[in-house]
Amino acid sequence: MSAPDSRFVRACKSLPVDRTPVWFMRQAGRYLPEYRAIRKLHSLLEICKAPRLAAEVTIAAAEILKVDAAIIFADLLLPLEVMDLPFHFSSHEGPVIEHPIRQRSDVARLRTDCAGDLAYVAEAVSTVAKHFGTKLPVIGFCGAPFTLASYMIEGGGSRHYLHTKKMMYAQPKDFDLLLEKLVLVASQYATQQVRAGADVIQVFDSWVGCLAVEDYRRYVLPRTRDLVKQLQQSGAPVIYFGTDTATLLEAMQETGAEVIGLDWRIPLDQGWEKLGNRGALQGNLDPVVLFADRRYLMSCAQAILDRAAGRDGHIFNLGHGILPETPVENVKALAAYVAEHSARSASVV
Repeated sequence: MSAPDSRFVRACKSLPVDRTPVWFMRQAGRYLPEYRAIRKLHSLLEICKAPRLAAEVTIAAAEILKVDAAIIFADLLLPLEVMDLPFHFSSHEGPVIEHPIRQRSDVARLRTDCAGDLAYVAEAVSTVAKHFGTKLPVIGFCGAPFTLASYMIEGGGSRHYLHTKKMMYAQPKDFDLLLEKLVLVASQYATQQVRAGADVIQVFDSWVGCLAVEDYRRYVLPRTRDLVKQLQQSGAPVIYFGTDTATLLEAMQETGAEVIGLDWRIPLDQGWEKLGNRGALQGNLDPVVLFADRRYLMSCAQAILDRAAGRDGHIFNLGHGILPETPVENVKALAAYVAEHSARSASVV
């Protein structure tokens, strides 16, 4: 770990900090001219697989925005390749899995012994950690088993998750085996990142909000809990984030993750109350608010800080990732606003 006593890591552990730490999902992305310049020369996967480039865009974003953590630049689906499930990116459709997982034989052929082939991500983490030293912590990440499984089964993104839910309901043993294999690979992959210098791991469960609470508890929670426990053995706190998950928060807390990420669909204080005011929370500004005028943007940020009320364990973030075309100056101004205005009411170390 590079900065284990930083305000961000302390907040993940619900320890007192001098002010609310702030970082943004997709803070290295298409809204930044510096990133777009690199993308003109390299594809997304080329950047991911070149540790020097991945580290460069990670570092640049954190320094431009002056945030409290740098999240490593990588793609959620990288583990699929080492499981022998190729994918590519379509300019209009996003990721496309060439041979979706639909049958028992498809699950059976997936490999779990090649997570080491993802070492290029850990190498990028190491470069970023060495660059920042103790000045700034590094966030590693991986996909949650349900979200990765949904991509694998659907063949890409989805609105209704028809094939995913069909397998979950009609082939529960096959579905569980798929999640089990994903936990094996994701845990090794993320642990490599911690060993390389990541201070915290964020687990993205982007699509889990499509599930009923009962289905989440029955089909998803046990394996997700397994993943969180394995990651915590590395010593790094875990942030567990999903979208449209207001109804799932109590069940998500049962994973044991130190931090639960909120999207914008539930007020921060109500989310904390649903969690029994235990543990840390991350969030939760609607990323589209970054397109609004500066006065409205800051009023929304202040409302979130007010709802947090200076309690230990709040990490300011968006409710999802920064969108393309977002005004860079608004993102920088938001980070500066949170840094300045949260210090007035935050607990003193």
